[in-house]
Amino acid sequence: DLARAGAAGIAGADPARVALVPGATVGLNLAIRGIVEPGWRVVATAADHNATLRPLEALAASGTIRLEIVPCDAQARVDPDDVARACRAGARLVVFSHASNVTGTLQDADAIVRAARGCGALSIVDAAQTAGVVPLPAGADIVVAPAHKWLQGPQGVAFVAVRDGVEPRPLVFGGTGGASDSLAMPAALCDRLEAGTPDLGALAGAAAAAAWLARHGMAEVAAHGRGLAAVCRTALEAVGGVRVLGDGGAGPPIVAFTVEGYDPADVAALVEQIGGIEARAGWHCAALVHRCLGTAGGGCVRVGFGPFNGGDDVRALVSAVASLRGAAPPDPFPPLSPQVPRWQV
Repeated sequence: DLARAGAAGIAGADPARVALVPGATVGLNLAIRGIVEPGWRVVATAADHNATLRPLEALAASGTIRLEIVPCDAQARVDPDDVARACRAGARLVVFSHASNVTGTLQDADAIVRAARGCGALSIVDAAQTAGVVPLPAGADIVVAPAHKWLQGPQGVAFVAVRDGVEPRPLVFGGTGGASDSLAMPAALCDRLEAGTPDLGALAGAAAAAAWLARHGMAEVAAHGRGLAAVCRTALEAVGGVRVLGDGGAGPPIVAFTVEGYDPADVAALVEQIGGIEARAGWHCAALVHRCLGTAGGGCVRVGFGPFNGGDDVRALVSAVASLRGAAPPDPFPPLSPQVPRWQV
């Protein structure tokens, strides 16, 4: 109940309309497969994650749906007008990521949701990269997000917030602890979508994370990470041979980049060896966006700044990257406190 209430507060939803499932990939599969009907035309975007693109592609390959993928630009931004045009061709569902998991570029989610609704289509928002750092879009029919990213919770649990009047079919059938005298799944949304034994440890962690975020304030926590990311972007852009991706706007505090002459996987390994910084390299389960970014050859390197990072982490990363190019870190380095804020856990 605590985890559900915390998720509902973040999603701006009725707790009775929030299901808790084992991860956002499960939640997105549940959302997609739970509402699509044979013959539907579905619109997705090139900035999306495989957690939505693969289930949609599987449904398209089986002939169940017709899928159209709207392109994104070289910053991973999707034009809502392109979505609207695709919707006018008879779409029944629009699925999109609130922000790119590669570059952090924030989509105009409200405009995309309005475009879908204006054509009579439902909308599913993958909020994996925004829940906890960016207000979630109002009006979406289903919003899915995991606990383990910007919400600072554990892996293995996610929420599926469903608008009243939208009733997804279950993805998994089985015992729920309620209405056990019937062989049919219960009517109540949470019971219907949460068959099986829950991971109580993950739920306890998710509840604690939501309470922590509420106590410290999402805006303050997000501003800390976004400030570090902004300084990191500026410093990396000053290093010759480094290309920083995305627009560095109001999205999640993600910085993605490439280093001339190095494979992204080697860069990630080297910045850990040199600076003690862990980074993610490759295609980040989002191959289509790399075609738009011009990084399809090997992907890129991505880092994210959370509430427990400080200025020393930015300095360590930038210094390590600069050393790969045989350069000194930018001098003077942008002012940053080396200490992490004294967040009370």
